[in-house]
Amino acid sequence: MNKHLQYGHRCEICSPERGGNSPLTGPVFGRRHFLQLAGAGVAGFMLSPLAGVQAAEGPSISGKARNCIFILMAGAPSGVDTFDLKVGSWTPADFNPTTYNNVLFPQGLMPNLASQLGQLAIIRSMRAPALVHPLQQTWAQIARSPSSALGKVAPNIGSVVALEFEAQREAGQKLPVFVSLNTNGNVVGPGYFNGLYSPFDITASPTGLGNLSNPDGQSVFESRYAVLSALDSGLRGNSPLGGDVGTMSSFYERGRSMMYDPKVEEAFRFTAEEQDRYGNTGFGNSCIVARNLLKGDQGTRFVHIRLDGWDHHQDIYDRVDGIYPMARSLDSGLGKLLEDLAALPGKRGGTLLAETLVVAMGEFGRTVGPLTGQNGRDHFFQHFAVLAGGGVGGGRIIGETTADGSTTKEPGWSQNRPVAYEDIAATIYSALGIDYTKKLNDDPIGRGFEYVPFASEGAWYPVVELFSRDLPIRQPVVPRSGSNGRRISG
Repeated sequence: MNKHLQYGHRCEICSPERGGNSPLTGPVFGRRHFLQLAGAGVAGFMLSPLAGVQAAEGPSISGKARNCIFILMAGAPSGVDTFDLKVGSWTPADFNPTTYNNVLFPQGLMPNLASQLGQLAIIRSMRAPALVHPLQQTWAQIARSPSSALGKVAPNIGSVVALEFEAQREAGQKLPVFVSLNTNGNVVGPGYFNGLYSPFDITASPTGLGNLSNPDGQSVFESRYAVLSALDSGLRGNSPLGGDVGTMSSFYERGRSMMYDPKVEEAFRFTAEEQDRYGNTGFGNSCIVARNLLKGDQGTRFVHIRLDGWDHHQDIYDRVDGIYPMARSLDSGLGKLLEDLAALPGKRGGTLLAETLVVAMGEFGRTVGPLTGQNGRDHFFQHFAVLAGGGVGGGRIIGETTADGSTTKEPGWSQNRPVAYEDIAATIYSALGIDYTKKLNDDPIGRGFEYVPFASEGAWYPVVELFSRDLPIRQPVVPRSGSNGRRISG
């Protein structure tokens, strides 16, 4: 049975007259929808992957951000329990739903972020194309279907940023442009790009990076490295084995340059007090290092952080394995990260937060309404994204869902359709001043690699309303009752 219909309601997407939901393709248009479109003279809509979009005259480049922190909430968090709260008989009382300037939020679940809603923008009109964790987690990182021809060789968004920003590195900046944290190796790499644009993938620890020194001392290490370079420098520069040897040589040199550098050590170390302040979790530790990397300005411009554990098919309100520890981890880590970035000076005269786009999202959402028989929520197409900094107008909501949160009621942005991963990628590139319609002609398939596929044809577009000054911004954030744990509708 359609999971939507088992809750006893009919939404316009899942209605049999309109079509249904496929676990691989998402919303499917039905007979009535087709006839309505055909009657309007746009039958071709049904035949095009660009359906429902408004083609733009050219790319919309914001350029308000210098850096990006991308947080993948792997496992798919429940929107109706977090950033698109829908209160019902299932809602735990200690969620303490509270209205902040017309935004209903689970203050008891995420108190730090509740106090910072004036800095956040929430996109509630996101719709996933499939419900398979690995597929969608990859899709979110490469801005295209992983099952497509180019999807198999496509680089991470962070690798594209690394390619674009490598030339902007200043003398003395020794850290990679793209750093990933807390992923346990579950991060998309550079695809067909040169290995120099790979994520520098580490696990954050108070003791910092290992291997930044040699047990035999710096002078011994340097002399050994000089001998190694003298022996094979010629082969590295003109190897019959191809360019990979030269790339490996660059890896060696960059690794060597990071050793014995106090600024590099400082970026990856933190105190026990900082660890406690950020929640004393792997995610919190990663947020500290992300702050340090951008504060130190040693070349890193894109940071990918993974927060795994949101796959709550059963016992979602369990305090040990359910949504509570995940929400606390996000609340402490992200909350303190935003707080510190807002207090640190940036490179353009404002704060570090003002020039750093922070994006947090899952790969899809979870079912709405009453819980399943296992007291959990299953995979679902409707989901959300949370953004801050980098020119984003805080305190605003993009899009509106139906009363039960099952589908998009009002997209809330210029393209008048649900927001997709590709749109988020275009938004990131636009904020960083990168032309998201750019096409490279060096891919091994020979089709041409577009940063965001079909964006030049208007298929995907930045959510420009995030940066627009014309939209009303709900701030400052002021709670309207509910502080005593009483539920509020709104």
